[in-house]
Amino acid sequence: MTRGKRTQSAELEVRLLREGIVESVHRVQAVVSDNRGRALSAAGSAETTTFVRSALKPFQALAVTTTGTLERYGLTDRDLAIMCSSHQGTVTQARQAFNILWRCDVPPSALQCPIPTGKRSPLEHNCSGKHAGMLAVCQQRNFPLSSYLQPNHPVQQLILGKVAELLRMPPAEFIGAHDDCGAPTYFMQLGQMATLYALLASGDSLDMERIVRAMTHHPTLISGEGQFDTELMQLSQGELVSKAGAEGIQCIGRVGEGLGLAIKAIDGAKRAKHAAAIHLLKQMGWISPALSEQLTEMFMAIGNFKRLEVVGELALV
Repeated sequence: MTRGKRTQSAELEVRLLREGIVESVHRVQAVVSDNRGRALSAAGSAETTTFVRSALKPFQALAVTTTGTLERYGLTDRDLAIMCSSHQGTVTQARQAFNILWRCDVPPSALQCPIPTGKRSPLEHNCSGKHAGMLAVCQQRNFPLSSYLQPNHPVQQLILGKVAELLRMPPAEFIGAHDDCGAPTYFMQLGQMATLYALLASGDSLDMERIVRAMTHHPTLISGEGQFDTELMQLSQGELVSKAGAEGIQCIGRVGEGLGLAIKAIDGAKRAKHAAAIHLLKQMGWISPALSEQLTEMFMAIGNFKRLEVVGELALV
């Protein structure tokens, strides 16, 4: 992102009201950037740094779309969607991850994501599609399978190179750490996350355009029925591409507009990032009042006696 004068605007407050009385308060920061790396507006600071977590998945999938791996193994947009997902481990979702491995002749035992508690297979882990995509690239490029999660492995270096190229930074400047699934994730500014989603949604890259199409055409594979990413992409009918990350990360791109929104709930609360996203999408006109009401009913009315409200607005940077 473009570095200008450091600015700090007011954070958003997400309040939990119990019968109209404030019971809890979450602090949320958010940034809107364009596909040239310029932070346009913010609540909080565009330079706030945190791990991007699973919001990185569409960009990890670039390792698949840019290497001929899709074509080599006859993979479809459904396969690409599950690579970008943080899914629920349903039978349909786990089978889609398995399909990737089956087509590239890699056994499921090669997956190094954990087996979720109460489940029987790593295919049911919410990151299994991402891992299957990495293994498909390894098979196509004859990279070692057993060490595919190591930061210095060729597939991880390929991914890092793609992200660094998009943000116009040297790869060596990125600070990495292991995500919960074992794959690398990166420490970056909220403005940089917003820039990535602006680039993803801009339509300027055929590889990223295919990723967006896969996500928006198959939203139930991205998270699942009743989950925020799935519902937002379904209800917005492909106008928005959305991907959550753990610990309060939510990233959204406005398809065809070259604009990206990145949100961080400081305490990591999922309910806070969802409420903030709905509030900001309505403020910016990215969703209609009717769609805002639908999403509010789904994600901000939490029980008979509790609801969420958001105080604050984006300010120009």
